[in-house]
Amino acid sequence: MTEKEKLYTSIPPQIRVSLGTAIVLGLLKGKLNAEPTTAYLMTYKEGKCTANCGFCPQARGSKSSLELLSRVSWPAFPTVDVATGISDMAQKWKIKRVCIQALNYPSVFVHLEMLVKQIKKEADIPISVSCQPLKKENIQLLAKAGVDRLGIALDASTGALFKKVKGKDAGGSYSWENQFDMLNEANTVFGKGNVSTHIIIGLGETEKEAIGTIQRCVDMSVLPALFAFTAVVGTALENCCPPPLESYRRVQLARYLIVKELARFEEMQFDNEGKTTGFGLANQKVKQVIESAEPFLTSGCKDCNRPFYNEKPSGPIYNYPKRPKKEEIDKIKQQFNCC
Repeated sequence: MTEKEKLYTSIPPQIRVSLGTAIVLGLLKGKLNAEPTTAYLMTYKEGKCTANCGFCPQARGSKSSLELLSRVSWPAFPTVDVATGISDMAQKWKIKRVCIQALNYPSVFVHLEMLVKQIKKEADIPISVSCQPLKKENIQLLAKAGVDRLGIALDASTGALFKKVKGKDAGGSYSWENQFDMLNEANTVFGKGNVSTHIIIGLGETEKEAIGTIQRCVDMSVLPALFAFTAVVGTALENCCPPPLESYRRVQLARYLIVKELARFEEMQFDNEGKTTGFGLANQKVKQVIESAEPFLTSGCKDCNRPFYNEKPSGPIYNYPKRPKKEEIDKIKQQFNCC
């Protein structure tokens, strides 16, 4: 056993790596339409997560492949090789951040602590963790280990939807109220501006409900990242449909305006079905923001571009991993009926 291998005897021997990340790190060979600028990792365990979120391939009741998260494959590799690859690519400035997605199981926070510490020994790189802490001690542990951003996913836009797809009705242990308690606790530990959440569009919410929750998060100094619902075979929601692209675009635009403090939810207009009819800004300003294409890039932590997490490279594209081309911007303008 080499000295480097001895160093890793105390950490999980394997970790899952998104397919695109594995190619960038040199663990697999392949061509990419867009390279991830963040290394996306997922904690490894035998079997499924103890949670039972209806949309997730890793849910304990899911019949999906163990390698899937959303539509992306996450093969397992030796942790030693992954850490070395991150170090090499960070030095070449090809990887600018590490993001660890955490499954739920009894020892997950111990594993996260060890993984973060060892990656930090290999590379001077910021690390985000997306997890589901049920108590504040978990949050404090990650901060001490060296995590610089913490993500706690809401996923749903309302308490009722949360209960249905992620909480009690789904056989899960999460509650809507506790998620917000933990987000507030994370703000206390990590500092405002260093906490994120995920919101999945297409779970049955109205645009008004989604945008209202986005505003609530921003008012808490929590950064909301948008995902488009993706049906995965074997999950409880496998027969559901992705959100209409035009609707997703409106929520993306509203999110951008709220995050950039250009408009607020209370200033926006909605019809009787919760569809967005006004964004609280003059039409000319709205058109300028749309033409910038910035609202339609992947949202999340700094340097997160998450290529094709919700879509095939052939489209339709919900979240652009890099600036859209002129013809793509023209299509986006058409989706807003912009001339």
